[in-house]
Amino acid sequence: MSIGLLTEIFRDTFDDETIILRADLEAKDVKNWNSFTHISLMISIETEFNVILQPIEVQKASNVGDLIELLKTKGCELNL
Repeated sequence: MSIGLLTEIFRDTFDDETIILRADLEAKDVKNWNSFTHISLMISIETEFNVILQPIEVQKASNVGDLIELLKTKGCELNL
């Protein structure tokens, strides 16, 4: 899996083609990132990467870098 797929998921979820993923990117940095879009984002990530993310795991991920590290623990090979 590539970071390109993750970027595409973010861009589709937030309807923003200008999103560029960085390790320190947080919800506050993305327009329209709210609780609803967060759930949509996580569901899309689970579907596209064929993983199951536990709520406690997602809660601990405070930025994109943490999310990538979480996905790596699920067997995904991603790097920014």
